Amino acid sequence: MARTLVFDVNETLLDLAAFDPLIARIYGSAEVRGTWFAELQRLWLVGTATGHYEDFPTLIARALRSVGRSRGVDVADADVEAVLGAVVALPPHADVAPALDRLRGAGFRLAALTNGTLPAVRRQLASAGLAAFFDEMMSAGEVCRYKPAPEPYWLAAERLGESPGALTMVAAHAWDLYGAHRAGLRTAFVARPGAQLVPGWPTPDVEGADLGAVTDALLSADA
Repeated sequence: MARTLVFDVNETLLDLAAFDPLIARIYGSAEVRGTWFAELQRLWLVGTATGHYEDFPTLIARALRSVGRSRGVDVADADVEAVLGAVVALPPHADVAPALDRLRGAGFRLAALTNGTLPAVRRQLASAGLAAFFDEMMSAGEVCRYKPAPEPYWLAAERLGESPGALTMVAAHAWDLYGAHRAGLRTAFVARPGAQLVPGWPTPDVEGADLGAVTDALLSADA
């Protein structure tokens, strides 16, 4: 098994449920978080497919206002700023720090690759108490192409001085793992609540119900 692990950040490591009170305040229901995040994904996928890059904070604001328009809600500038502030203060899932500690202790090299901006991911991981676990933090914004386009994964390989096949992408999103697989990486799926694999897509090399289970599988494969 590849001993260099590249982690997605939002939802894989950090808990998006922390947005719920803020989303409920803006839209009247915390359940809208899923709709907003899906709209955010749609925006970055359309931009990447058409070759038009906009930074992640801009896309977050567009998604918030797009969902607001569909629900008859006027999303104010203060609402956007509140969400952007919450992004860099998300807490980690409870299983994350113990799993990363075990992986580092076993000699794995850890990196983070996000669709968010580089300053944001540095702030996120520092705020969550996770920064010390990572040798590298990287952003798709460095290549102006969002995951699951191949360029962010190739950036990770280049930055880490490895071939793509020597990396394992760890994520809670099937689309992220599909992109990593197509870019030549190995893959590990963290089945966060609501996360699903897509029938017919390549099966991940490793999968587990949480990051602890994925760590167990990675350590077992390494042994």
